[in-house]
Formats: sequence, C-alpha cells, structure tokens
Amino acid sequence: MKKEFILVASAIALTMSLTANAAAYKEVSVSNGGTITGKVSMKGKDLPAKTYNITKDNNVCGKGERSIDFVRVNGGALTDVVVYLSKVKSGKGFDKKIAKATIEQKGCEFIPFLQVMKNKESLAAINEDPVLHNIHTYELIRGDAKGSKKTLFNVSQPDPTTVTKTVKMKRGPAIKVECDAHDFMHGFIFVARNPYYALVKEDGTFSIDNVPPGKYTIKAWHGMLKNQKSKVEVAANGSATVNFSFK
Repeated sequence: MKKEFILVASAIALTMSLTANAAAYKEVSVSNGGTITGKVSMKGKDLPAKTYNITKDNNVCGKGERSIDFVRVNGGALTDVVVYLSKVKSGKGFDKKIAKATIEQKGCEFIPFLQVMKNKESLAAINEDPVLHNIHTYELIRGDAKGSKKTLFNVSQPDPTTVTKTVKMKRGPAIKVECDAHDFMHGFIFVARNPYYALVKEDGTFSIDNVPPGKYTIKAWHGMLKNQKSKVEVAANGSATVNFSFK
C-alpha cells in the first residue's frame, strides 16, 4: 500500500510539474504582430488625497502631515494604471529592465510609488533610513487593495540594509506594499506574467506593440479601484483600439 501511495504521489507531482511548465510563457520571434492602443479615463468622482499624521521618527520622516493621492486624475484621464493582456502563451521577449525590481525606503517613503516587475524574479527592499522599517507585501487577490489580499513576505529592517525576496504570484496581478512601523508608507507593484503590458501615460493613453495575431482578454489594473476587462482581436500587422472608463 505504501509503495502504491508513493507511486501515485509521484505521478501527481510529475503531472503538476508538466502542467506548470506547459503554462510557462515562451519568448518567440513575432514577425506579423499588431498594436493595441487606447485611453483610460475616470468618469467617477476624483477622490481627494488621503492625509496621514506623521507621529514618529520625525527627524527622518518629517513633521506634520503627509498626503498620498491614491487615485490621480489628470484632466479626466486616470493615471497609475497598467493595461495588460492575460493568459498569453508566447510572444515577444520581456523588457530586461523589469527582471529584477528594487524598492527604496527613503525619508520614510517607498520609492517608486508604483513600478512593474516580472513574476518569479527578485525584489530588493532597501532601507536607506536610520530607523526601523517593516516592509509588508500583500498579493492583491482581486487586484485592488479594497479586495482580499494575502501576505507574501513580512520583514523587519531595523538598520540600513537590503532584503531580497523572490516574488511568486499565484492569483492576483499586483502587490500592495506597506510599512508596519509607519502607517503613512504605501506603494504598489504590478507583477507581469507576460510582456504585453503598458503603464499608461499622464494623459491616460497606452500602447502595446508586437502582439501576435489573435483574440485576447485585455485588463486594466489600478491599485485602489476595481479592475476592468474587455475583449480585443488583433489582426496580423494590424491595430486595435480599446478604451477603459473607471468610476
């Protein structure tokens, strides 16, 4: 019985391994790719920035209040949005700039506030302040910080130092970054599973190029607003337009 159990468990493990490998994104040459463009707008109310009182480590963090504009609207355009294609099996290569991500804790702020990194790569958390920081990262299961979330790692950094962790997302598209020692420190990281994504510009426009011909689900992610999705078809050497409107 024990031998049979081991054989069954081994077979299941092998199947899971093969499935995972089959699902991995493959970088291939794309000779007839198309382009997806569009714009992300905000139709709802432009919420005011959230204000926090700086109550500790004032010699490093500053004094008074800190305002964080979690929903930035620029002339009707919504910024800090990543538009991406989901479940793409193969296509162009990843931008090497996102292979290894770095987030600095400087002046009791996360820098950058928003960035993109590649899934299953390393994230280096650098504490440049002479005070205790406790970086706490959450996988945003639904996509936005108001939905369910799960801790990825929670590390105390009492001195200026660097902690490096490998990020392995299972369900959500992005990470919320907080400091358990300072409630006024916040940041976001979008985790790309394929290279077909675009961080919108300040005017809300975006462009995703070299897309293999086909039909796709395209999504728009924002850290504080409920994410959106649509369908798009890209013809060989063609172009398609998709616009998103948040509220």
